[in-house]
Amino acid sequence: MRLLLAGGGTGGHLFPAVALAQLLLKQDETAAVQFVGTERGLESRLLPKLGLPLATVDMVGVVGRGLRGKLELLPKLFKSVVQAHKILGGFQPDLVVGVGGYVSVPVLLMAKMKGIPYLIHEQNAIPGLSNRLLGRWAKLICLSVAESSAGFPGTKTVVTGNPLRQGFDDIAAEISDPGTLLIFGGSRGARAINQAVVEMLPLIKTWPVKPVILHQTGDEDFHQVQQAYRDSGFDPDQVVPFIDDMSKAYSEASLVICRAGATTLAELTVCGRAAILIPFPHAAGDHQTANAKALEKAGAAKLLPQNELEADRLAALVKELLEDREGLKNMAEKGRQIGFPGAAERILNECRGVLALPQVEGI
Repeated sequence: MRLLLAGGGTGGHLFPAVALAQLLLKQDETAAVQFVGTERGLESRLLPKLGLPLATVDMVGVVGRGLRGKLELLPKLFKSVVQAHKILGGFQPDLVVGVGGYVSVPVLLMAKMKGIPYLIHEQNAIPGLSNRLLGRWAKLICLSVAESSAGFPGTKTVVTGNPLRQGFDDIAAEISDPGTLLIFGGSRGARAINQAVVEMLPLIKTWPVKPVILHQTGDEDFHQVQQAYRDSGFDPDQVVPFIDDMSKAYSEASLVICRAGATTLAELTVCGRAAILIPFPHAAGDHQTANAKALEKAGAAKLLPQNELEADRLAALVKELLEDREGLKNMAEKGRQIGFPGAAERILNECRGVLALPQVEGI
């Protein structure tokens, strides 16, 4: 199978595509994959490290732009469609998978024009604009959660779960004692979380038992946060701009402080790790809050809205959870009960079904 994967920008769009590519190449040595993204997105930094090929288009997002901004977008859309035509012509894919984000728009439009079948994967409970627009021509729409089916033609949807990168399905259920306090705000970091944690450090310093921390800040806040750790008497090496091996980070974590994007929640539930979820309040349709509420209702996480995010409240919640080992284990187990492992394999078999190829079991 020659599979082209379109989308990216953030980890929530990119990581499911990486999971599909890695599993396909593992299952079939004759397979070929090609990613299409932008030079500005996470894909331009991550994919070369993974040895996965990337072609780029010069596309930008439409959300948040006024009328003038949308009109100015038209030349870029035309240019990116032309670029997509060249990429598709050069790679000659059997199938295209769109994983959301504005970069998928010109690629899927050109796939439609060239008669190349495509699938869509929707990660969130509230579908993104790009996927909603392009879903009408998709052969199939793979959903991470059943709730997002309302945004698409019902006859085309199938619930597959959210594909995770290699290593996540193999993480042991046992939680390390004491384990790491893992903090991150998505692939780009989250300033609100970074600031709250920095303000929380003097409070943690007074605890009789201080947690080992692994804090991913994103590039923009890295040096400032690292210096704050140093100034507060904490090991600055606990702060990193980006975590390459997230499966290792999850395996060593006993508690996670993070956003509530769909991929993050899929990781938490498959790994079985308790979390304090701080949803990004400006996400489209406030879908992160909906995601977090679902996990809290299941007993697998605590929801802390960003407008209520204060250092003393966050510190008290972290301390309460870390001191209750049985409670952490219970939250982790409830997360695993609603996890959806094996999503990448299911989606690849849906791809094979579209192409009338034999089904393959994961390795």
